[in-house]
Amino acid sequence: MFIDEISIYVQSGKGGDGMVHFLRQKFIARGGPDGGDGGRGGDVILQVNPKLNTLAHFQQNARFIAKDGRNGGPTNMTGRSAEHLIIPVPPGTMVYDAATDELLGDLVEPGQQLTICKGGRGGRGNQHFASSRNQAPRTAERGEPGQERSLRMELKLIADVGIVGVPNAGKSSLLAAVTNAKPKIANYPFTTLEPNLGVALLDHLNSLVLADIPGLVEGAHMGVGLGDAFLRHIQRTRVLIHLLDGMSEDPLADFSQINSELALFDAGLAKKPQIVVLNKMDQPEVQERWPKIQKELKKHGYEPFAISALARTDVNPVLWKAVELLQTAPEPTVVGELPVYRPEEDPRTFTVEKTDSGYVVRGRAIERAAAMTYWEHDGSVRRFQRLMETLGVEEALRKAGVEEGDTVTIAGFELDWQD
Repeated sequence: MFIDEISIYVQSGKGGDGMVHFLRQKFIARGGPDGGDGGRGGDVILQVNPKLNTLAHFQQNARFIAKDGRNGGPTNMTGRSAEHLIIPVPPGTMVYDAATDELLGDLVEPGQQLTICKGGRGGRGNQHFASSRNQAPRTAERGEPGQERSLRMELKLIADVGIVGVPNAGKSSLLAAVTNAKPKIANYPFTTLEPNLGVALLDHLNSLVLADIPGLVEGAHMGVGLGDAFLRHIQRTRVLIHLLDGMSEDPLADFSQINSELALFDAGLAKKPQIVVLNKMDQPEVQERWPKIQKELKKHGYEPFAISALARTDVNPVLWKAVELLQTAPEPTVVGELPVYRPEEDPRTFTVEKTDSGYVVRGRAIERAAAMTYWEHDGSVRRFQRLMETLGVEEALRKAGVEEGDTVTIAGFELDWQD
């Protein structure tokens, strides 16, 4: 089954916790702090696998969670960092944030990577908090939480040449005639319900990747017929073979209609080089119509070809013309690899909300700090209190009317306010 749009959930790994520990060895009276740091959590990375040409493998598993970093150990031992989670995607995958619909990356080249969620850093052990005034710190950090997000991925096939036309024009027959592809072929509209790819080998130096795009009808850009679900696959192609049905009532009207649908969907499609080909020349009536159709197309600036995809006659000149046009056709524009997603807002910003049960503080930096605090160690709690004062959270709570004994909730942790 061809799947070209899918939604998945991804989550990077949490950093390992730093350790509170003191050196204890024989003949050493006062061992200093030697708690090790936690390891970094695993990143979530999308990577192009050229062997894939569909997103169907995501139907079996749509949740991807990277492993957490290991906790720090005694004698300054740093916990092991987790391996990155590599998720394979086919070339031509466009990645969007499902919540905002923001384009995060356009993955095209084999092996190209996009880090979509960065793993949390490891928490620091108590060795980092020693000072001349505090030589036995009972302070450490828990690992930084991982990031999570929902993604929408959309696939646009990457092909040199796209074969377009009305239903039953013979697009699948042409693809089967020039490549090893085996698309479904029958004499009724919409035989092709999904795009098909094939490689045509012209000689030892020249080859073409062709995509057979399902038939287009009037209103396709608005979802009529098979809809615009497959029109986006033409955007990646550099040259179009516009196949006309020689048995149609009016092949020239079909030609105009398809070009209109392409332009209405994307103005750039109308500017792509087109090779106009009349099909079904094995039929006597089509042979009779060919001179008139050829004359009309030449009036519009086209140099049309006539073939029989079923009999596989005169198809090679069409392919060599495509090779010629590809020499000068512009490369398809892609967004390219984008950096790791980071929100643009200042991470130190926060909000204070008064509720029936107390006060709720929300903010990226303060919530992360709360998740990384060892609440069972007084030193870590005092450090968190100093951070609240530095960020201005304490002042904001006082302005909001917090009083002795009120509950303040930060990242799910409930704290009792004390002056």
